[in-house]
Amino acid sequence: MSDLVVRRLLVDLSRPFDRRWNGGDAFRSAFFNALSMSFVVGEQYFIDSLKKALPLMSQEDRKRLEPAVRGFVGQEATHRHLHGLYNAQLVAQGFDNAFERRAAARIKANAQVNPRNHVGATAATEHFTAVFAAWLMRHPEALEGADERLKTLWLWHSAEEAEHRAIAFEVYKAIGGNHRWRLRTYRYVTFTFLSDVLRQTVNNLQRDKALWKRSTWASCFRHLFSRDGLIRGNLSAWRDYLRADFHPLHHDASASERWLRDHEALFVEVSRPGMLRAAS
Repeated sequence: MSDLVVRRLLVDLSRPFDRRWNGGDAFRSAFFNALSMSFVVGEQYFIDSLKKALPLMSQEDRKRLEPAVRGFVGQEATHRHLHGLYNAQLVAQGFDNAFERRAAARIKANAQVNPRNHVGATAATEHFTAVFAAWLMRHPEALEGADERLKTLWLWHSAEEAEHRAIAFEVYKAIGGNHRWRLRTYRYVTFTFLSDVLRQTVNNLQRDKALWKRSTWASCFRHLFSRDGLIRGNLSAWRDYLRADFHPLHHDASASERWLRDHEALFVEVSRPGMLRAAS
């Protein structure tokens, strides 16, 4: 059993940052910006999905999981707020958040879908974020030379994503989600999420007038498609979710836990609303 802590990050995102805030690297800045552009609508979707799942649980499962869901909601709401401030700076720089509009339209179009599918989509996306978090902790060069405020934001956000990586998965199981639909949802999320990230990254690079520069695509290859790049280097972690015996807690998150312990001066603890029972 481990506490799920809600923290307030001590960074000021009301002040502008450079257009190429990530070490002057156009691709790294555009890619991280594209991810951030999904978070305001995406985090709210995750919050709503898990809240709506609570009444569908047995009394025993609700008693076990509701404190963890409250912690999850607290963490995601904080992420949503800070990325809203971050994204507002991007809009002021002239970037267009088409990712958010597409995601919002999909959520609206699927509003009447079985709640289990929404929780399944949340669990699938949470696996993506946990994999990204583990990769980012292993690859400090991805944020080399970055604005310290945004570097802190990304590492803190990633560490908390790893911390609550199992909650949506546990909720999905508790409301009767099955393996077959979990895989169907995972493949759908893989296609839509990666497509949206790619489109938004290209959009960002176009607006930064860096799309056709050789240095842009050299950075793209190095960080995404090299041997230990984010995409190529995590194919096995992606495939793990397809296993019938998969559980998010089987993936190591010690680097994220260590980062949170070592950087306590960067945030204040707001609450410890609940705990999640570790998988047996």
